[in-house]
Amino acid sequence: MTVEILKNMTFFIVDDDLFYQRILEQQLKNMGIQHIEIFTNGIDCLYKIHQNPDVVFLDYNMDSFTGSDVLDKIKRFNPDIYVVIISGQTDIQPVADTLKLGAFDYIQKGKFEVIKIKEVLHRIIEIKSLLKIPRKNRGRSFKKTLGKLFGFESKQE
Repeated sequence: MTVEILKNMTFFIVDDDLFYQRILEQQLKNMGIQHIEIFTNGIDCLYKIHQNPDVVFLDYNMDSFTGSDVLDKIKRFNPDIYVVIISGQTDIQPVADTLKLGAFDYIQKGKFEVIKIKEVLHRIIEIKSLLKIPRKNRGRSFKKTLGKLFGFESKQE
């Protein structure tokens, strides 16, 4: 993962678990991320969403607003913000619901979450770099790279 790109990105962490906030913040700092803002609830995050963070790590279960509520409002404000839901939730329905609302990914809290966070950030960086390519210059390599990022390959090469 390109540390230089991560250094220039802004991240929001939204979680009502103070202990988990600090763990996630340290994990991101260990990856070279410098611009991190932490919120204990969705309302405080929404007050600052005008700062247009690149990535929002959002807990699904919170007291005031659910992760789905906050996600919906973030996407209405700016659909280009990458929102990654992080939760201990094991039920598949909330995962499906948040992905339908526009979450970039859903990470379950647990022992492999650091690996998953790195994978998700790698995909975000790849997509951001691909979107910088002028539309007229996007071709097969663009489609092939997207296929690799999302686990599907074009049948025609």
